[in-house]
Amino acid sequence: QVQVVESGGGLVQPGGSLRLSCAASGRIFSINSMGWYRQAPGKQRELVAVISISGNPNYADSVKGRFTVSIDNAKNTVYLQMNDLKPEDTAVYYCNVRLLRATYWGQGTQITVSS
Repeated sequence: QVQVVESGGGLVQPGGSLRLSCAASGRIFSINSMGWYRQAPGKQRELVAVISISGNPNYADSVKGRFTVSIDNAKNTVYLQMNDLKPEDTAVYYCNVRLLRATYWGQGTQITVSS
């Protein structure tokens, strides 16, 4: 079917930066959008940033000005550049791939922002 593989999580100090990558492979005929959601302990999963296949991004208010989402259509890969990270950004980050008739999720990658 479709495989979604994330990379780039880890531990970072407040004010630091990280870059996440997510590659989709397999039976992919038409991607509508790719993006990132996150889930902190005891909270619901929430949108971080998504980008359409045409390159239009959408961000959560909490990350605007700090995070940048981009897409490489040729590689079916989405990136999330995260700058000025804050402790409240600590969560498991999940890649989301929306096809014409199905949605796929990655396994999640932990990001911890702590001194």
